Amino acid sequence: MKILVTGTAGFIGFHLAKRLLERGDEVVGVDVINDYYDINLKHARLEETGISPDLIVYDQPIASTKYDNYVFVKLDLNDKDGMMELFNAHHFDAVCNLAAQAGVRYSLTNPSAYVDSNISGFLNVLECCRFANVKHLLYASSSSVYGLNANMPFSVHHNVDHPVSLYAASKKCNELMAHAYSHLFNLPTTALRFFTVYGPWGRPDMALYIFTKAIMEGKPIEIFNNGNMSRDFTYIDDIVEGILRLIDQPAKANVNWDAAQPDPASSNVPFRLFNIGRGAPVTLLDFVKEIEENIGIPAIKQFLPMQSGDVAATWADITPLVNELDYQPATSVKEGVHKFVDWYKMFYGYHKESRRRSRIRPSNQILVYGNKV
Repeated sequence: MKILVTGTAGFIGFHLAKRLLERGDEVVGVDVINDYYDINLKHARLEETGISPDLIVYDQPIASTKYDNYVFVKLDLNDKDGMMELFNAHHFDAVCNLAAQAGVRYSLTNPSAYVDSNISGFLNVLECCRFANVKHLLYASSSSVYGLNANMPFSVHHNVDHPVSLYAASKKCNELMAHAYSHLFNLPTTALRFFTVYGPWGRPDMALYIFTKAIMEGKPIEIFNNGNMSRDFTYIDDIVEGILRLIDQPAKANVNWDAAQPDPASSNVPFRLFNIGRGAPVTLLDFVKEIEENIGIPAIKQFLPMQSGDVAATWADITPLVNELDYQPATSVKEGVHKFVDWYKMFYGYHKESRRRSRIRPSNQILVYGNKV
């Protein structure tokens, strides 16, 4: 297929693009490469897929030197004309929208960034898909949408009307907007509710990255809610596997959908919601223990109360994805943390005796734990 992936300088988009390219799909990648975190890491991801940062010019396609089926374009989703030109130049079979302003804590101080990227930008994606007759739009949602819901595990059949951050609200808004376009224009849309994604090339504002960096530098790590936290940590390869299984299966109308008892996960139009997680929560302290064992240095723990915009636990019910597409997450937290720490040491040239870094210095921006994709 010919597939547009937005956010290919980002964590999940980078990994998805590689898998699609390796299986033989033609991929066009888009990213604005903003400075929410260190752009050197974003440039390094692009280099890994054969895109030279030195050649990047806004709105100008760059062919990969590594994959002959990959082209990258630096483009802002809010650039309506640029997006329309991109869709007119290519006839995409599917679109996977992973570009978004991420982060829970950042939404407390920079709310407009979430409206611009996650809502206005997503509207342009919907409009382009509508006019280009795209066969399937998949888009990143988040476990954050479950908000105050305390029913575990989180099910796509649960109500999600009580978000606790603007980030979560923006993702819920995406799902509502997508349903409207599925209803009005018969556009097949699939929401991907990701659960705490981690792994090599991960974001510097996520817990694993923050903790690894701090432990290696002998600095304290912040443990919120006094350690009474758990997350459905999901390794990046398992996330991408879930997307791959869904991208080839455009959403269809649920012929048994009942408007008198509406199921939030489907509709009488081509609209679907799926959790993509491991389906097995891990306590924060057990997660930290795995990091300590892989680094070989004990963490200096600073216990703090719950932070604003956060929730105590997440746990994905992945039954629909398992039953319908035989999805089976395969990576344990032990294995996943080991792979991340190995990558971190390699990428930053870490040496235990000197605690020095080479190539790219990790960002000094330390965000508190709890950010979710």
